[in-house]
Amino acid sequence: MANSLGILYLLPCPLGDMPAEQVLPQHVINIARKLRHFVVEQPKTARQFLAALKHEQPIQSLHINTLNEHTQKQDLPTLLAPLLAGHDVGIISEAGCPGIADPGAELVDLAHRNGVRVTPLVGPSSILLALMASGLNGQCFAFHGYLPVDQVERNKTIVALETESAKRKQTQIFIETPYRNDKLLGALLALCRPQTLLCVATDITLPGEHILTRSISQWKSLATPQLNKRLSLFLVLAVP
Repeated sequence: MANSLGILYLLPCPLGDMPAEQVLPQHVINIARKLRHFVVEQPKTARQFLAALKHEQPIQSLHINTLNEHTQKQDLPTLLAPLLAGHDVGIISEAGCPGIADPGAELVDLAHRNGVRVTPLVGPSSILLALMASGLNGQCFAFHGYLPVDQVERNKTIVALETESAKRKQTQIFIETPYRNDKLLGALLALCRPQTLLCVATDITLPGEHILTRSISQWKSLATPQLNKRLSLFLVLAVP
């Protein structure tokens, strides 16, 4: 008799150096402790996470495969194989929720196409937490990931996003590599209209958490926040 299919669990993890118990429900921790098969973005940090959860088995005995930006499409069936063989598998991204701004979405898509049950588990999403705390439009929003690195293209993108925000009353959400945060903030202050609202959400759920929403003109009157090498999200809403 053929094995029944396993379940693909999407396992959230903390957004930084924070005890899992402070951001994850106990039932999520319990599921993670029992799984034997994992697909992870970074094996080293995933092992540290599972060890901190006090996994039921020795960490070295677990089956841990890698899915990141370097994974080739032809490698995905190998990652799916344990599920087809009847084993439950947990996906762990580098921070936050798998499948959100994360290559884990490719395995989730393949699982759906092969009839595998996909179960998302509750945990911190920096995107949603930032939107919740921003006071900006949570009825209509878009997440754009990283803006272009090239300054000219980045500036064009910022102007286009602000225009789209004004047209649709849509909150625009994006991130930047932490060491380029200061440059992105400077570009936003230089390019956006004075009345446009900007929220900068930094180190969400961590001890240094700082979330502030102000108009561009108000931001210019404040001391520049220190964002270098700190995980930050930027949310923009154009105001008529």
